[in-house]
Amino acid sequence: MKIGVVGLPNVGKSTLFNAITNAGAESANYPFCTIEPNIGIVDVPDKRLEVLGKLYNTQKITPASIEFVDIAGLVAGASKGEGLGNKFLSHIREVDAIVHVVRCFDNEKIIHVNGSINPLRDIEIINLELALADLEQVNKLLEKNSKLVKTGDKSLIFTVELLKKINQALENNLPARSVKLESEEEEKIMKNLQLLTAKPVIYVANISEDDVGKEENKYVNDVKNFAVKEGAKTICLSAKIEEELAGLAPDERDIFKKELGINESGLEKLVATSYDLLGLMSFLTAGEKEVRAWTIKKGTKAPQAAGKIHTDFEKGFIKAEVVSYNDLVEAGSFLKAKEKGKVRMEGKDYIVQDGDVMLFRFNV
Repeated sequence: MKIGVVGLPNVGKSTLFNAITNAGAESANYPFCTIEPNIGIVDVPDKRLEVLGKLYNTQKITPASIEFVDIAGLVAGASKGEGLGNKFLSHIREVDAIVHVVRCFDNEKIIHVNGSINPLRDIEIINLELALADLEQVNKLLEKNSKLVKTGDKSLIFTVELLKKINQALENNLPARSVKLESEEEEKIMKNLQLLTAKPVIYVANISEDDVGKEENKYVNDVKNFAVKEGAKTICLSAKIEEELAGLAPDERDIFKKELGINESGLEKLVATSYDLLGLMSFLTAGEKEVRAWTIKKGTKAPQAAGKIHTDFEKGFIKAEVVSYNDLVEAGSFLKAKEKGKVRMEGKDYIVQDGDVMLFRFNV
């Protein structure tokens, strides 16, 4: 999974990226300090893995991972190349979802590219640039494909009809993701288009250190209300506090969180919200050699889940031995869970559940 982190210059975007990835992206108090996208691979926090690791006395624990891409600050005119905008926009096309960081605090010492704090204006600036870039792409494709349809190429009819619907949405200031897709064919076409406004969005309201634990101010409420209307997600955090948390040892981090009155870090919030937004979950495999989490789409069947481990597992799938994480931990071992009847043999039609601990039987 690849997540693109976007926002206007100086809204706390790179500070947040540094904190959640410890990748050391340059962060400075002037626009365009980020030119090339910085990339950080982040382990998905999952306390279940440590528990299973102790249960199996495992040699290795491998969590699932997310790739975060810190994309340079966009400005008005980015769709036309302002501030190296075209280059930045191309980086966004490659991600699965967008994390849009919005500044929700006043601080005269930190320059704002537009001279004042106004989250809704900032959101609109970036959303408009993404929509304009999409509109240009859609119109070009519409013109090209409409000509090909006239030559008798009926295979493009679906594409042209969908492009018309997307064009209408964009013209009405609606993102491409608002277009209702009515068939698998349309879903496939939309995916291949890689439209910027088709990406699911999480708005991150970046608040001051003083607001941590309260997470309510006029700016934050404006962002939340906007996100609800758009069908997007919102989380609240302080990039500065996340930066401080990232520099602490795990034990110190837990103490600091308790002092702040927060239960989870910004990274934990972001990962959980990203999984929810993209309809993802994890199943687990466990043994003495390795305990590991595997990310799959909700609704995935057992053979396809097996294929995440190795294609041969899917091709030669026979059965899967399945026990829920809670049942396994409660029993104390896989053998005891089996004796209690908590381990099930599931076939090709079994839909994998979050936290399933699975052992695949296959023959190639």
